[in-house]
Amino acid sequence: MTLAADMQAMGARARAAAGVLRQASAETRTCAIRAVARGIRERSGAILVANAADIADATGMIDRLRLDEGRLEAIAGSLELVADLADPLGGEIARWVRPNGLDIARVRTPIGVIGMIFEGRPNVAADAAALCLRSGNALILRSGSEALRSCLAIHQAIVVGLAEAGLPADCVQIVPTANRDAVGLLLGGLDGAIDLIIPRGGRALAERVEREARVAVLGHLEGICHTYVHASADPAMALDVLVNAKLRRISVCGATETLLIDRAAANDLLPLLGEALRARGCELRGDAASRTILPWISPAAEEDWRAEYLASILAVRIVPDLAEAMRHIADYGSGHTEAIIAEDDEAAEAFLAGVDSAIVMRNASTQFADGGEFGFGAEIGIATGRLHARGPVGPEQLTTFKYVVRGAGQTRP
Repeated sequence: MTLAADMQAMGARARAAAGVLRQASAETRTCAIRAVARGIRERSGAILVANAADIADATGMIDRLRLDEGRLEAIAGSLELVADLADPLGGEIARWVRPNGLDIARVRTPIGVIGMIFEGRPNVAADAAALCLRSGNALILRSGSEALRSCLAIHQAIVVGLAEAGLPADCVQIVPTANRDAVGLLLGGLDGAIDLIIPRGGRALAERVEREARVAVLGHLEGICHTYVHASADPAMALDVLVNAKLRRISVCGATETLLIDRAAANDLLPLLGEALRARGCELRGDAASRTILPWISPAAEEDWRAEYLASILAVRIVPDLAEAMRHIADYGSGHTEAIIAEDDEAAEAFLAGVDSAIVMRNASTQFADGGEFGFGAEIGIATGRLHARGPVGPEQLTTFKYVVRGAGQTRP
């Protein structure tokens, strides 16, 4: 069979599996998620061997790709947290009774079949599977070539878990080839089998999805995240939060990429912050005003304000006030996560209300931009668009709704 025929068959099987999942009980789906977690632990040796082969061929972003016993245990643990979540399906979002006696409820229901296209993160295969099972959606995974062996090994654990729960293996499928044409076929919708595409990767992937998708997309763009240090910031808090936001893990999309600092606080705070970052191996690239205070930092170019470095590099700009900080974020941000460090309640609330990103924070590290930290157990991505879902996408965000109308013989005049 050709790739196109294989993919069409995969889509048809996913559509059939979605029908089974839609009717499966919450207990059955919970059992499946727990079984997948056990399978990952039991198959950890095979998964790590596959991951070592991926790493041997890798040319970049090793931290995202690398698995070890600790990370596999964290993946299994996050799946168990998803299993513990309240099941969203069938939940009433709203209910009311009309004057004619019609009882109308808005009820959560699965989206259907989700196509997940991702790069370089093997954990996404497990997280996406658990979240789709929790929300009753069938899933087709398409991993980037750099993580394909790892994801195929993880998928074997998923299949075992599905079988243990009595669910068809087609509930979670994976494209077994690195052929880039498979991405185009998914974006085409597989003859109507795909209801939603979720991309998780770099700008090139996002641009291809935007250009070629013929089905709905839940967008996940770059994490060009900002931390703004207000003039009222507590210096010790600003230091702790910024170092964590930039350097805890440099390869996550919630890592701060640009520091904005008030002019009124820059002379006192920027040397403290800059030296702490330099001591930890972080390169700073600053505007002219910041380089006057820290002559040793590199000059920032225009492209630095739009950079998702995913490296130990931080852009620095001194701003005159809150309004200019918000303008900078509006001009250069990706709509992901922004934080303000401030003791001034009025300034902080103005920032939280006025910045139009999926996640806005006060006095907290941007690295909390994570579904697990939000209590979702895991996430399928951080949605940066404005429709359907924003921020960490957990089980509830992977549902839509239908109206259930109960009558007693009413007819419309």
